[in-house]
Amino acid sequence: MSTMLHKHSQTGPQEGAGSLKRFTRHRGPVTCVAGIPGRAAAVTSGYDSAVGYVDLAAGRIELLGYHRHLVNRIVVNEAGSLAASCSSDYSIGIWDLRTRMLRRWLLGHWDDVEDFTFVDDTTGVSASRDCRLLVWNLSTGAVAQCLDGHERDALAVTYSKGKVYSSGDDMTLRQWDLATGSLLRTWGPFEEEADTCAIDSRHDRVVLGADDGRIRVFDSRSGAPTADIPAHASGIKKVAVSPMNGDILSAGYDQKVLIWDANSLACKVQLERHPATWERSFNWSPDGTAIFAGTFDGTVIVWDAETGRQRSEIGCRTPVDGNACLNDVSANADGDMVTVSDDGHVRTARLNPHEAAWTDDRWPDGGRILMNAVTFDELSGRVIAGAHDQKLHIYRKDGCRLADECVVRLDEGPVNCVRVAQEAAYAGEIFAACYSGAILRVNASGKICGRIDVHKGAVKALRLHPHKPLGVSCGADGLLLAWDFGGNLLARLHGHTAIVDDVDLDPTGTRVASTSRDFTLKVYDLERERCLYSIRLGHQSPKSILFWNPDTVLIGNYWGYVLRVDLRSERVVRQRVADNGISALGRCAGHVVAVSYDGTASLVAPDDLRIVRRLRIMVQKPAMAASLHPASDPAITEPASG
Repeated sequence: MSTMLHKHSQTGPQEGAGSLKRFTRHRGPVTCVAGIPGRAAAVTSGYDSAVGYVDLAAGRIELLGYHRHLVNRIVVNEAGSLAASCSSDYSIGIWDLRTRMLRRWLLGHWDDVEDFTFVDDTTGVSASRDCRLLVWNLSTGAVAQCLDGHERDALAVTYSKGKVYSSGDDMTLRQWDLATGSLLRTWGPFEEEADTCAIDSRHDRVVLGADDGRIRVFDSRSGAPTADIPAHASGIKKVAVSPMNGDILSAGYDQKVLIWDANSLACKVQLERHPATWERSFNWSPDGTAIFAGTFDGTVIVWDAETGRQRSEIGCRTPVDGNACLNDVSANADGDMVTVSDDGHVRTARLNPHEAAWTDDRWPDGGRILMNAVTFDELSGRVIAGAHDQKLHIYRKDGCRLADECVVRLDEGPVNCVRVAQEAAYAGEIFAACYSGAILRVNASGKICGRIDVHKGAVKALRLHPHKPLGVSCGADGLLLAWDFGGNLLARLHGHTAIVDDVDLDPTGTRVASTSRDFTLKVYDLERERCLYSIRLGHQSPKSILFWNPDTVLIGNYWGYVLRVDLRSERVVRQRVADNGISALGRCAGHVVAVSYDGTASLVAPDDLRIVRRLRIMVQKPAMAASLHPASDPAITEPASG
């Protein structure tokens, strides 16, 4: 256990000044690590918008450059001469790995770019949340053709022997002919989203990982299914095939990373667990002898592929462990606030127009683990945090301090949202939204006392009615639902066409507001199940929502803006309050608190979105790099040292 008391000035970061002067590791989760053939080196991508270069022999990470937004993936060509970084700024960066400089930008997508595959040194294919695959001429930067067929976000793409393979949120796996651009075959739709696919050219098979935890293997020539492996107890975020022998790696949200024998398809190795690894980031080394992955701490892990034992962690020798990317917030009318973050800390603070100070800082007794969700129940004096390890961590709030941790194991994947019931018959019960699609009820004794199964995919958020035994929830399945505490479905609020990221009830409980990756705000009459407003928010992905009063809705987006929507006029006003995404909004001391992935908590005036006070726990970009970032350019580049 580590319990520490930190007090900071309004703008003072937790880190020492020396750690801010240069890039030594990612200051956000590492989304991907890709080895470079022929070198003891790799490249990385991160949610801090950075592209990194890892010297595996020297054990250091250096900066190649920044995108304007999150970098979702990075891949390297077979020759080891080029890398491609895919970003939520809708661009792809092509990097020359010999000079470690940017070669060109590829522009053509109109939504987040999630994956890329090199066909050869002059051709590549990208996958985007705009549902398209684009084939690129890498010599000119032109789009050679568009592979259009996915009905929802395309998340993964790979190439082999003249064929392109892709999977995504439409629950399908697809095979395309690269020469003609024609769709050759569609597997599915399956019952769950298919985030990840890989090709095994040696055995002519394609491997699919899905949110039901199953690995599905198909013959890439005939299309016939050849295996269906119940691999994980929660969603699979990455499958990858060994370049050495065809062994299959799978990483799931049950915190297991497994290697499956290429011939028998039996599990042969389980990787030694590291609590901060991000499942989506895993890759084989180019020679197949090692496994690479990134962490929520901004570091790179290397495992021995034969034994599963960890060889090294690169980027961990810094003054502060982890990344204080703030994921959720809960506060009250007096300005008492609690946050959770990627570094596993639960932090309390005072934030109001007259003071701004961190007051306590604690991580779980069992060690740091990514925290996704938090709520502060004033009636009981409890703070409830939901974590990536499928657990609730419950604390007693004693003044400004947190004490007496109680842990409740849910075993339903990462916990995305937690709320506490106020309705008399259920007062004090905790409702937890889980990645598995379940909403679990936990009583005051810490026992699971109910289960609500209304979603088909991860539950992103939920809210509870202020005085009735009912709730509303939204999910990755695109559903917005109302239900009673007994688990009965009361209403389907139709209208969104993509993942619904967040939901809120107005203070009276009569209206529901939701925001989605379809870039809209929708407001419903809960009793009549009728959509009252559908308002376009522009083309920047929304993340969080707060129904401030019957006529005003506030939205935080992934670009660091807070949007104020006047429902009477349908007027939208925007104000940038952070340098990264606004993960959550809450009521705090008569104002709005907006917390961000860049480690800031901003007290914002709801009428004009003016920043009143600010707390910062982390500086996400080194001062030198941040100062060089021109607003007019998609990214900056600078050569890495050495």
